Amino acid sequence: MTQVRPALRLRQGAPATRIFGVGSTQPDRIVTNDELAQRMDTSDQWIRDRVGIVERRFAGDDERLVDMAVTAGAKALADAGVDPSEVDTVVLPNCTMLSPIPNAAGQVADRIGIKAAGAFDINAACAGFCYGLGLASDLVRAGSAGKVLVIGAEKLTDVVDPQDRSTAIIFADGAGAALVGPSREPGIGPVVWGSAGDLVDMIYMRDHKYIFQEGQSVFRWATTQMAPVAMRAVELAGLELSDVDVLIPHQANLRIVEAIAKRLRAKGARQDMVVADDIKHSGNTSSASIPLALDHMRAAGTARKGDVVLLIGFGAGLSYAAQVIICP
Repeated sequence: MTQVRPALRLRQGAPATRIFGVGSTQPDRIVTNDELAQRMDTSDQWIRDRVGIVERRFAGDDERLVDMAVTAGAKALADAGVDPSEVDTVVLPNCTMLSPIPNAAGQVADRIGIKAAGAFDINAACAGFCYGLGLASDLVRAGSAGKVLVIGAEKLTDVVDPQDRSTAIIFADGAGAALVGPSREPGIGPVVWGSAGDLVDMIYMRDHKYIFQEGQSVFRWATTQMAPVAMRAVELAGLELSDVDVLIPHQANLRIVEAIAKRLRAKGARQDMVVADDIKHSGNTSSASIPLALDHMRAAGTARKGDVVLLIGFGAGLSYAAQVIICP
């Protein structure tokens, strides 16, 4: 006699997702180019010409990655008008937790008041926020999560040699967050992600202590390879480049940002497409840079509710990810 085995039951999730709210935080300490020039062979003009940075924020010894993540996450919940009890999952992209155990996400969830949360970190370096956003959207659509708090947080000053001109002028600290939940109408498009594992030596931790990068090689890779990834994200979202109101690339280097925007405009993006330049005053904050820029642009009115926003992150790994969102 054939035994009838019970069938597994699967959850049914939401038809679509959107971002309910965003929030961000940065340390109080502003570090100018002139201050850096006092301890290394550089100048304000040299830094502006090469990477476009005017100033950046450095955390103090008593400011931890977890602390910044808690603040940014709480602000995103407040922006959404959502109580912590309504959130069941926390995803925390980062690449600068000095100790991998315990993870940051569980600590952050508890401090915000999200109890018994599914909580985990992911490391896709500067592409981390877009990875986390894509993952959060899919978790909600699959029914594995109800509302997901995605927090990109970094304390890069912990892993940057303060005397290394190639990195110390670029990297900075901060956190940005977005709350993802169910929606009837799509507010987060499909993620396009990938990696170039044969190029890992372009960016890595030297002696397991300090970040090293081949700046010119990374520049050439990002300026030639990322525009097609962004275009594919627009295509999968069922849109044209001319539909994009705002472009927020990872704030790695203003020259990279400008080069990607130029390539997209040559392929059909509008001349009046707003392009994030948050790096001027925030520096490169890795997985925090995209949500930081989004939050700052909303506050400034350069990204408005309902705008079509194209996000693209890229960095060590070499990892990359892009998606289209509707600005909350």
